[in-house]
Amino acid sequence: MYIVVEGIDTCGKSTQIQLLESVFAEAIITKEPGATNLGSKIRELVLYSDDLCPVTELLLFLADRSNHASSVIKPNLGKLIISDRSLISGMAYALASKKFDFKWLETLNRFAMQDIMPDAIILFKINVKTLKERLGSKSNDIIESRGIEYMLDVQNHLELVSKKLKIPTLIINAQDSIEEIHAQITKFILEKRAL
Repeated sequence: MYIVVEGIDTCGKSTQIQLLESVFAEAIITKEPGATNLGSKIRELVLYSDDLCPVTELLLFLADRSNHASSVIKPNLGKLIISDRSLISGMAYALASKKFDFKWLETLNRFAMQDIMPDAIILFKINVKTLKERLGSKSNDIIESRGIEYMLDVQNHLELVSKKLKIPTLIINAQDSIEEIHAQITKFILEKRAL
């Protein structure tokens, strides 16, 4: 089962994925971008280069996604895979740039993923107040530096992409306590695995 954890930066994904590692010790824990050798180089380029146009950024993410699908996702199908981000993020961030069409992005991403789609999505939603507080307490990469409105637009697109692709999605209120969120996610994964 291939489960993806989605949400904009600072929403709490990383904390919850660490907790899931202790519950699902057999799981393959991975991330986009950066899980592979190539991916870590692409991650540096995307997050810290200030001269990338939207097309270049999209193509770099697709290159990472294709490599990740081939070397991590495909060989582990049949096992529990938990990924921090996926094509859902890829499409949402690209849509937020206002440069690309949904159907075209879906085609490109399916091609990069060899048509492997997530079985379920865990989507964190954060409110404006919490987002401002969390972004204000850290140094921001290029994408985070695009501002609150951009980040919230990406969040809206994350939900839109999940709905349009008709993938079962658990919406998480990122303001809930770490314990509450962990319990919701664990229950969701156990229920999905039991089907």
